[in-house]
Amino acid sequence: MLLQRIITASILASLIALAVFKLHSEFFSLLLGIITLLAAWEWCNLVGIKWLLARGLFMLALIVPMLGIHFWTQILELVATIFDWPDVRDYSGILEWLVVPPVLFWILVMILIRNSSAGILKLEMKIGYKALIGWFILLATWMFLSRLRTFYDSEMTMYFLILIWAADISAYFIGKKFGKTKLAPEISPGKTVEGMYGALIAGFLCGVALSLIYGFQFIIASDFVLLSTLTVLVSIYGDLFFSVVKRQRGVKDSGSLLPGHGGILDRIDSLIAAIPFFYAGTFLIGRLVT
Repeated sequence: MLLQRIITASILASLIALAVFKLHSEFFSLLLGIITLLAAWEWCNLVGIKWLLARGLFMLALIVPMLGIHFWTQILELVATIFDWPDVRDYSGILEWLVVPPVLFWILVMILIRNSSAGILKLEMKIGYKALIGWFILLATWMFLSRLRTFYDSEMTMYFLILIWAADISAYFIGKKFGKTKLAPEISPGKTVEGMYGALIAGFLCGVALSLIYGFQFIIASDFVLLSTLTVLVSIYGDLFFSVVKRQRGVKDSGSLLPGHGGILDRIDSLIAAIPFFYAGTFLIGRLVT
């Protein structure tokens, strides 16, 4: 099983790296949109949306705002032309503020799981609310990973992915070797506090490595090290959040698309929680620099 996971992960990592560095930002956004819709289909299964029509409407509810966000600048230009409102172009940066709700959501999730992991497992929600949560977090994932690639180039996007991968790998092997104290036994018996510390150390080292490679000034380097470490922390609880959803559904994996890895959501659960936080931090650091 481990060998199969390694082979699948190696192939996926290579394909993702090619997409990050070789695809134009618009095609990267399109590819990411397809992956997001596949993840959305798995989310429908996890929360019990069985009707094909309901699933289709859920997909459409993602596609429409994706198109609106992607063509936001052109939409503003069109509105300015039709209604002769030149000031409407000043709202082109309003989308950056949309990162605040998902950041707050994942901080809240982290606090709830940390303080009451058993209680959150017993939490019962209507399917409609679960669908809304899935729509919200998946749209945010697509939006801010796309914007990270568009506005901060391939290198920063690849760094974010490597950061999450390094944290996952470190948590797995350090937890397997030294893990004794369970992090959230009711939700995920395999995760340990020692594994979490291993992931946080990996995040810290990734931040240090990035700063050394690009020769950041001390204050910027410190910001990126802190951002990388906190991003990893949020990603860990994102993983636990999806474990909660799967346990409530009574399944081990979100799907079976990827050999040895389960479904799409099983591979991007940490990333889903981490990307709004990382994008917000990168945006703030960029504003401080300029």
